[in-house]
Amino acid sequence: MKVTRTGLLFIENKADEKELFNLMAVFSSAIRFSFNRLLDGKKADELIKQVNAQFKLNKRFAEDAVLQAQAIITSQKELLPSRIEGIQAKIKKTEKKLDLYMSGKLKPKKVSLAVCLKGLHSRLEKLKEKEKELLKHQEHNSIPTVIFGGKRNFFDRMENKISKEKWKEIRSNTLYSRGDKSKKGNLNTRIVWNETDHQFYLEVANPLLAKEGKHSPRLLFKLNIPDKYFDEIVNVVMPNIAGATPNGKSIEEYNVYSIELKRKNKKVYVHITHDINTLGSMLKWDEKITSDIVAGIDVNIDKIAVSILTKQGNLLESKTFYCHEMEYVKSNRRTNIAGELAKEIMDYLLSWNVGAFVLEDIKIKQDHDTNRRVNRLTHSFAKTKMQKALILRGVKFGFKIKMVNPAYTSVIGRFKYTKMYGLSVHEAASFVIGRRGLYFEEKLPKEVLKQIQNVVKPHLVKTLGTMEVSEKKTKTGKQRRKYIGMLLNNIDTFKENHIWKLWNVIHKTLRLENHVFKLKEV
Repeated sequence: MKVTRTGLLFIENKADEKELFNLMAVFSSAIRFSFNRLLDGKKADELIKQVNAQFKLNKRFAEDAVLQAQAIITSQKELLPSRIEGIQAKIKKTEKKLDLYMSGKLKPKKVSLAVCLKGLHSRLEKLKEKEKELLKHQEHNSIPTVIFGGKRNFFDRMENKISKEKWKEIRSNTLYSRGDKSKKGNLNTRIVWNETDHQFYLEVANPLLAKEGKHSPRLLFKLNIPDKYFDEIVNVVMPNIAGATPNGKSIEEYNVYSIELKRKNKKVYVHITHDINTLGSMLKWDEKITSDIVAGIDVNIDKIAVSILTKQGNLLESKTFYCHEMEYVKSNRRTNIAGELAKEIMDYLLSWNVGAFVLEDIKIKQDHDTNRRVNRLTHSFAKTKMQKALILRGVKFGFKIKMVNPAYTSVIGRFKYTKMYGLSVHEAASFVIGRRGLYFEEKLPKEVLKQIQNVVKPHLVKTLGTMEVSEKKTKTGKQRRKYIGMLLNNIDTFKENHIWKLWNVIHKTLRLENHVFKLKEV
């Protein structure tokens, strides 16, 4: 499993700093050039030779530039379906809002109705244009426009909010080098340890200064590694003795590590990526958990709920770990919080002798709309960061990890287990997640089934019967009638279908207030 650790370059010599920044600028230009040529249909092998000659980079740097360009194109193609899905979800939400405002069910708070409707119509037009553009790219197997340096910075430059020099700096801030076992771990950017001053240094090969027929001269910079990763990086960069030659000379084997330099706010960060040995593993859906003690984990943006249960599905204990800072801190601080909290949770699981834990397979999509706080939180991908931290630490310390479908875990937990065990909604959801990983099916409690038959069903029938004629003719009215009809059908045929269909009815029609059932407006 690959992990990335971040260090910081300490540059004392201004001349060396200038040479490094120049190399980063040339490498970034090579990536952009390679990206455009690949889109034009040029073959990678031919392109590597062209980049090598045109930018005066050595073959390894030329290969890395082309590789980075290929990775950008691949990732854009992989992201395209989810982007289309996100845009389509936004279109549906905007259309629903328009219907609600036009029917009078919603009233704008800060502006007039006319201004509100005009804004929503304008937004809808833009979203449909974007959808059309993305669908066209999908049809032709192409990708949307990529702006190196970022879209926001590009528009800031257009409006003269940032200088030309700043824009160039933003676009020229990368240097990447792949690892190679036969080249002492890495050829072009190599970490070395100085025994005299007990300090890491980073050697950077600079082919721009190389004379014909000679090796590239190397720039040398102090590399500061955080204390918590110091021993780990020592083990990565120091060679292992694999034996000896007939002459008695030691045979050294090096670990492979990749280096990426990123310049930001006048600092150069060093991202070191290497493989770690893992004792645990990710289980496939059809692989059973064999551990006697299992944990279900419900990850939320501001808290993580953990339930400990037996392999028979019985609850032993539930606990909530809070992380309110995740809502508002910057990305690097968020990463640290995720790592610290994951460590705390792993220690808790080890204290219970847990052998496996279960997580929801959540993919955060941009289907939000105009709620600024929700937009900010979902764009931060805090939940994804927390899950990645848990998975990384889990496999490192020998846990088996299973991902399950997240459908209705909170609904089932709320209506079935909050009252039974005195749990919070999130703790109850984590209990359901753990049971789902053990293949337990959550049947409806009798009191909930009675509510559906005696309260929900008559309420839905009454709602259909009391709809006004004018509402029935509208687009929203037709959709509402169809939707209520689907809910009624799910109630009548629940024995023939998957139990989740009935949990969906509960989710849409009922809510709990102090363990008392209340009807929702459908």
